Formats: sequence, structure tokens, C-alpha cells
Amino acid sequence: MKTYEKKNLGRLILNLSLPLLYGAASALINMGSFDAYEQLNQPHFSPPSWVFPIVWTILYILMGISAYIVSDKGTEFPKRPLTVYIIQLVMNFIWPLLFFTFKAYFLSFIWLAVLSAIVIVMAVIFCRINKTAGLLQIPYIIWTIYAIYLNLGVYLLN
Repeated sequence: MKTYEKKNLGRLILNLSLPLLYGAASALINMGSFDAYEQLNQPHFSPPSWVFPIVWTILYILMGISAYIVSDKGTEFPKRPLTVYIIQLVMNFIWPLLFFTFKAYFLSFIWLAVLSAIVIVMAVIFCRINKTAGLLQIPYIIWTIYAIYLNLGVYLLN
């Protein structure tokens, strides 16, 4: 394998690992919280709890692929996309703590709305660098908007 191919493979693994590790850490911290979530009054169109880890795993993989594509546009990951990407990952990590651990449903609703806006900004920035990288964020945008609806529903019904 050529040095360039090894470098690309390493960058791909790093970009896939980062969001998946964030997701795994969040899941470990919030383990057992879905039992409490199921006890809450839910808005219409709430999915069963088993859907969440599947969807998030797919979204984290898409984030990683998207970040890899953007990082492949130069020898260094561009500063602005990296900043927005890391901010959304950190915000994404904090949201379950607010919602599940602290049961701060209104604050988590606001947090999620801001996160969704940041994800949209990230998708636009990624799209300017590489259209595919930006388009890979569309499922994440859709999911965060859906999550805003679910979070607001939990807040209003509980």
C-alpha cells in the first residue's frame, strides 16, 4: 500500500472513529436512561427506544465520512469546518445529559434548536468545500429537527 493510501486510510479511520467514540461515550454515560424515557408521556410519532441507537450510529458514520471528505481537500483539516464540526459534536454530546440526566426538558429543547442550527451551518460549510460532504449531513439535519419536535413534546406533556 502506498504512503498516500495509508495516510488516507488513517484519516478515514480517525474521522469515522471520532463521532462513533463520542456516541459510545454518550451512550455509556446515559445507559439506562431509555427506560425512564419510555415512562414519559410521548408526543405522537415517537419511535420506540431501539430506533435511537441505530439512527445515531448511521448519523455518526455519515458525519465521519463527511468530515473525511472535507479533510481530504488539503493536508490539514480546514480550520472553520473543523471548529463547527467539533462544536456540534460537543453540543451533541451534552444534549443527552441535559435531557436524560438532568431532565431539563426545556433547556434541552433550546440546546437542540441551537445544535440543529449549527448542524445546518456545518452542512453549508461542508457543501462549499465538497457537495457530497454537505449532502451527507441532510439526514442529521432532518433527525435534529425531528428531535426538536420530540423534545418539545416531552417538555409540554410532562
